[in-house]
Amino acid sequence: MRKGLFTKWRAYKKGFGRSGCKGRYYRSNLILVLVVSAIPGIITGGLVYWMVGGHLEEELLHMHHQQIEQRARNMDEQLTNLELLLSHWAFDPKFDYSLEGLDFKLAFERARDITKTLVVMQGSNTMIKQAELYLTGSEPILFNPEYGGVVPPAEAGLYDRLIQTPQSTFWTEWAFDPKRPNDKELTLVHHIPGGSQSPFGALLVRMDTQKVAAMLKTMTPYNTGETFLVQTTGDLFASAGGRAPDDPFVTALRNRIKARDTAEKTSFFFEWNGATYAVTYGEFSRIAKEWAYVSASPISSITSPVMFLSRLIFTVSFGALVLAVLLSWLASRKINSPVKRLFRTLLPEHVAAEGKEDEFALIERHWQNLHWESHDLHRKLAEQLPHVREGFLRQLLQGYLYAYSEQDLRRRMERFKWEVEGRYFVVLFVQLTGMTGQEGKFKNGDEGLVSYATVNIISELAAQRFSQSDATHFHDLTAGLLLMLPQGEPDSGVPEFCEELTKTINHILKMHVIVAYSAPVERISDIPLAFEGVKQAANYRPFGCGNQIIDIRLLDQEGAEETESTYSFTLERELIQAMRTGQEAEAFRLLEDFLKALGADTARAIDVQQGMLHLLGSILHAMMLSGTDPKRLFRRANLYEALSQIREPDMMLAWFKEKIMAPYFKEIAERSNAGVKLMIEQAMLYLQQNYMRDISLDSCADHIGTNSFFLSKSFKQVTGHNFIDYLTGLRMDRAKELLRDTGLKISDVAEQVGYQHSYFNRIFKKQEGMTPTRYRELSQ
Repeated sequence: MRKGLFTKWRAYKKGFGRSGCKGRYYRSNLILVLVVSAIPGIITGGLVYWMVGGHLEEELLHMHHQQIEQRARNMDEQLTNLELLLSHWAFDPKFDYSLEGLDFKLAFERARDITKTLVVMQGSNTMIKQAELYLTGSEPILFNPEYGGVVPPAEAGLYDRLIQTPQSTFWTEWAFDPKRPNDKELTLVHHIPGGSQSPFGALLVRMDTQKVAAMLKTMTPYNTGETFLVQTTGDLFASAGGRAPDDPFVTALRNRIKARDTAEKTSFFFEWNGATYAVTYGEFSRIAKEWAYVSASPISSITSPVMFLSRLIFTVSFGALVLAVLLSWLASRKINSPVKRLFRTLLPEHVAAEGKEDEFALIERHWQNLHWESHDLHRKLAEQLPHVREGFLRQLLQGYLYAYSEQDLRRRMERFKWEVEGRYFVVLFVQLTGMTGQEGKFKNGDEGLVSYATVNIISELAAQRFSQSDATHFHDLTAGLLLMLPQGEPDSGVPEFCEELTKTINHILKMHVIVAYSAPVERISDIPLAFEGVKQAANYRPFGCGNQIIDIRLLDQEGAEETESTYSFTLERELIQAMRTGQEAEAFRLLEDFLKALGADTARAIDVQQGMLHLLGSILHAMMLSGTDPKRLFRRANLYEALSQIREPDMMLAWFKEKIMAPYFKEIAERSNAGVKLMIEQAMLYLQQNYMRDISLDSCADHIGTNSFFLSKSFKQVTGHNFIDYLTGLRMDRAKELLRDTGLKISDVAEQVGYQHSYFNRIFKKQEGMTPTRYRELSQ
């Protein structure tokens, strides 16, 4: 089987050699795939192994050494402080020779003073478990820290051994309970009086075993390991882990340290039971004794996974290198095969250069020389031309190119692929209405989308009828169309096109269409004037109609018929009154009636728009009179500009309700409660029905069941006017209506509004700045 595989391999290699796949591109790919697939893994594995095997362990040992030395210095300072503290108290006058043989039963004040001093000593350091005073003699006495009376002989013997030592100050590991000799505690002892050659007592500071162990544990950076203190010239021993001095691990460590040369570093690695420990040791002096500290921390738990991972990466990378050699050879041959065919197809004259130069470099250079520049320029022109044409057309229609001469405009249009020689131009303005009334097909905010769809429809229909046409939209449900028709041909096809466009938009977008088209113009510079004319024609269309097609030539011939204003001052007054009194539903109904009256009969779109703008001004004026600041309420929005952009009655109603009336009703609802509003509504209704009679504040208050003071205050708060001014305003409005619409005498008008003739003339002139007679003359 192995022989068969070898035979196939030789045959495959021979066939590959005959194929001639020895090009420079092939060799480059083979080397690149080989390097990318295998060598980075080998380098990574080797670096990780080197760092973990040597550098990481050495760094851990160095960090361990620095940490232990720092913490050993801290521990040395704590023990030194304890020694100095105890020496200070030993030389204190409280513990002089006066204590020898003193009967503390009689000198109880002295006993209490000693107890307080011992309590202070005990609380001076958190590691002190207990501070004691032992006085020897015929009747030994122990304070621990309270007066304990005479000490039994067995315990007195233990304490006497502490006094009999030649050193006046020393550390010991002592068992103070004869019944438990193995429970030893680290203790600092000082004879008293301090400096005496014949002491008769001793001060003892017994350390807390758990806190001593916790202090030693600070010298172990990790949760496991061992730290211990040992007296090199005695049997004192303290362990953080509670080990005994004869523990195998402690014994092995001490033996290893003894065997080391004094010139060697005080840190080394120690192997124990398959684990590696970082060991740091050192010494410090304690009152004529040398103490040694040893800290052993395991690091194998940190380095073992990284070592294993590095070996695994190295092994896998090396195996990948072997596999990559074969796979790279096969992949490079497959990659090079289509490249070779492409090279021989595109550049047969360069076959002799194959293998000497990169094949793709030759192909790229050849392609760039022949095709790239031309292809790139055509592509860019094809992409940008429609956008440039549309932008130029929009600027032309809106009159932004007025500074260009006729010749310049013609050259620019020819540059944009328009044929303008021997052509005349017709401009169309298309406006869509009824956006919100078509079963929810579109909603507010979709104007840009509808405009874009409209331009697409216009462009497709115009391309079917005319040889040259271009359309653009203005994002507000309007669009413009420029037709370039050959001279000598009539423009009779424009009306038919308008009819077809109207029906198509009705069918697809479900909206009404107003189309206005201009008379033919021969000069390009006249196109902006023609477009402005068709826009004005659309504004002068009848307001209540649906689809409309307007020929500006017929409109100029017939002339713009002047229509009588249908602005209803009565509905305006009732609407403002409803808003003042907070009657939201009534105000909305009156607004709808006002718009219907404004757009009735033969009203034009521009008249309706101007009438709604006038109503907006009246409402804002009434708001200001009622104490509401429109700038604050509407956040300084340009309401007139927003309203002037709306051309549909439904959208006007919705805009007025949402943007004007709803915020105002919310404002007055927060300003006055419902009960007061109802009372004022009754008062206003009473005034509207009886303004022609002799009415006073008291009579109105009696009618609605309240007092005149509360009525006057509430009336001003709700309406923004005081009682008399409001009544006067009602009478003046009725008087102006009678003067304007009837032929009654001035005295009769005064009587119908509740005034005497002479007083009426005076109050009317004061309010309106003119006499009633002059007002009637001006209004007519």
